[in-house]
Amino acid sequence: MGLVDRLWVAFAALNGAVAVGAGAYASHGLAGDPRGQELFRLAGQYQMWHALALIALVALLRTADGPARLALRLSGWLFVAGIVLFSGTLYATATSGPLSFAMTAPTGGSAFILGWLVLALTVLLFGRRFFGKA
Repeated sequence: MGLVDRLWVAFAALNGAVAVGAGAYASHGLAGDPRGQELFRLAGQYQMWHALALIALVALLRTADGPARLALRLSGWLFVAGIVLFSGTLYATATSGPLSFAMTAPTGGSAFILGWLVLALTVLLFGRRFFGKA
């Protein structure tokens, strides 16, 4: 496993831990703030799903090469950007109120969507490299 792959798995694991902590904080630390709770829970859900997606990408990268490898890496970087921009903005908004840079959440959401689309296209174009000739 290469350095970037190890970093992604570590990043994914740390984000999984943060997402669990965010859920706990939403339930207990933001008990009197329904909007803050909702934002924290939503951010944590997206953060957890994309942390798991990063781990799956690392598994796919083990059999990928050439353009498929590059496309999977692009998908992974889009997931990383989405976690930072989308979840990070929602966490900040929940604790600080509206932010002057709140448009980063839609940018992060777009990064998530693009990451999934790149992944789908990669598997459709290069799927034999991952799943054999079936």
